[in-house]
Amino acid sequence: MGVRHFLTLLDFSPQELRDLLHRAVQLKVQHASGELYEPLKNRVLGMIFEKSSTRTRVSFEAAMTQFGGHAIFLSPRDSQLGRGEPVEDTARVLSRMVDCVMIRTYEHDKVQRFAEYSGVPVINALTDRFHPCQLLADMQTYLEHRGEIHGRTVAWIGDGNNMCHSYLHAAMQFDFHLRVACPEGFDPDPEVLAAAGDRAELVRDPHTAAAGADLVVTDVWASMGQEEEHMARARAFEPYQVTPEVMAQARPDAVFMHCLPAHRGEEVAAEVIDGPQSVVWDEAENRLHSQKALLEALLCAP
Repeated sequence: MGVRHFLTLLDFSPQELRDLLHRAVQLKVQHASGELYEPLKNRVLGMIFEKSSTRTRVSFEAAMTQFGGHAIFLSPRDSQLGRGEPVEDTARVLSRMVDCVMIRTYEHDKVQRFAEYSGVPVINALTDRFHPCQLLADMQTYLEHRGEIHGRTVAWIGDGNNMCHSYLHAAMQFDFHLRVACPEGFDPDPEVLAAAGDRAELVRDPHTAAAGADLVVTDVWASMGQEEEHMARARAFEPYQVTPEVMAQARPDAVFMHCLPAHRGEEVAAEVIDGPQSVVWDEAENRLHSQKALLEALLCAP
């Protein structure tokens, strides 16, 4: 069997993903108890960041430290990628020195080419197309608060972006129904939407999307690199704020998630993200535990 990568949720089977979430819950309990567990002692994770992130860097770095290994942070100024070295060459060199590579970048194609030439597992920590690591944390959080998400209804409200694409993959892999509410012009990629089949539908009204939902989730209106579009996006997305009125359409025991950073008063009202249905802080913490389970699966599998 060749080197295994994690570039999207579709790289693991549904059963493997479920096992990974349950393992993440175990690792969380184990860590909280103070039990020492170092399966990656003397192993090294290379972390390539072309887009900065608080949660991604800290969670992966802490994961490697807690597992007894080490993480090397590489910004564009710290690698030859920033000076135009072909990604294929960097992949060949780096993968001879480290045990795993995590990449957070713009173009999904770059992660795919890196993985093609890498001799070690490659993890997609965000591209313009997908954000599978965040979905692992989201699915773990739902599992902890409400049990299996199989057969539930999820409302995605906002931009049809990389997070939305990974939610479409999650609907396929975890078998739930996803309602996507986007303003016209900001729909998810038609191919990604179509691949989800009857597990996903596109609506325009956020209240319709949230009706009877078990989980309501959103993201910022302008992601990193879209700052110049902020004013135009703010006008387009204004009706798509997750307000208490939108949450009132969902089931009474519905939970709210946001991958953070959040802008109160834009994509989400303060009463929602700081309210009793919000699980965003558990969701943020679970980046650590779900990614530890992922690293273990990629590096410790027999």
